[in-house]
Amino acid sequence: MKKKFLATAMVTALTAATVFGCNNAPVELETLETPAETVTEDVVETEEEVPEEVEEEAVEEEETDEMKAKKVADLIDSIYVQTRDENTDALCEEAKKAWDALTDEQKELVEGEDADPDYFGRDTGDATLDDSRNRDEIGENELLVVSFGTSFNDSRAKDIKGIEDALAEAFPDWSVRRAFTAQIIINHVQARDNEKIDNVEQALDRAVANNVKNLVVQPTHLMHGAEYDELMEVLADYEDKFESVKIAEPLLGEVGSDAKVINADKKYVAEEVVKEAVDVAGYATLEDAEKDGTAFVFMGHGTSHAAKVSYSQMQTQMNELGYKNVFIGTVEGEPEETACDAVIEAVNAAGYKKVILRPLMVVAGDHANNDMAGEDEDSWVSMFDVSGYFDEIDTQIEGLGRIEAIQKLYVEHTKEVIK
Repeated sequence: MKKKFLATAMVTALTAATVFGCNNAPVELETLETPAETVTEDVVETEEEVPEEVEEEAVEEEETDEMKAKKVADLIDSIYVQTRDENTDALCEEAKKAWDALTDEQKELVEGEDADPDYFGRDTGDATLDDSRNRDEIGENELLVVSFGTSFNDSRAKDIKGIEDALAEAFPDWSVRRAFTAQIIINHVQARDNEKIDNVEQALDRAVANNVKNLVVQPTHLMHGAEYDELMEVLADYEDKFESVKIAEPLLGEVGSDAKVINADKKYVAEEVVKEAVDVAGYATLEDAEKDGTAFVFMGHGTSHAAKVSYSQMQTQMNELGYKNVFIGTVEGEPEETACDAVIEAVNAAGYKKVILRPLMVVAGDHANNDMAGEDEDSWVSMFDVSGYFDEIDTQIEGLGRIEAIQKLYVEHTKEVIK
């Protein structure tokens, strides 16, 4: 504003000189046209400098926000891995510290290969309600409960801890300890909530260091799938470090050769999960739900492993029990008949207008909350809705691990190997 005033004054002074001259002599105006034009251009340029500077400052500020957000995203991506090394603990701590330093606006900019604002920002419940069970002073007998794991705090406490608590109560002479097979989840929980959970190798090393003699491993896995096989490979390297190592059955027991093979475990699980779903839905019986036009769809994970036949066997078991309005699906769509679009067509063909989706998973974690009940267009609840076949679509976001009857089955599997 001051520069503009001075420039205007100069123009006025020059104009005056044109009229009177230095010695009151007349001066032709043409001799001053060029300087006057120059001053005018300078004024225009001076007026444009101010908004340009402000704009540059805004761009620099925006770049700073993005850089800070990118640093957090890079740190999240660095711990979103299935391997653990000597830098993992420090990276987890650094990632959380960098996240806490961001403003709310900067947090919304966090985006990476696997990173997003939900990594630290999503509220999944109170982590203090969980128990990592990574204590020493184990004693001679250890019962190691191995799970895939979840970063959803409420589900971890109700589903995984629920099973562990039931085992601890059933076997008071055994020290119950925990291990997760998913390092990605272990890192997530550690970085966000400062809860440190052992992976399988860490848990076994802890057992060796504590002079454990008898080790019983109870997987909470659904079946003899890829994760179960990987667990067996790790355990093979530790067999000679204990006097005895025994592995209990996963939830559904032996796989069987084809889709028609069922067993007592599958029958028990089918009856109990349906009973629980019917009760939560507010029906007295499954038959009442059927009369009301309601179908129950249980969504498992799915796998390319040979054990995927277990899902087909569970559908066979539902059919054998006469559960006409119960359907089995999988996130991965393996086996093919368990893919979401195939299940939608099956439910529609059977004539049901109301659908209740529930996970056929030990833990109601990411798959249950996002793949099944999420708001994205590729979630199951969205795809069932878009199909236009159904009048009502509800979800039950509850894992199998919190069902008391399911906990009892894990206890029975453990009891069989402890004998």
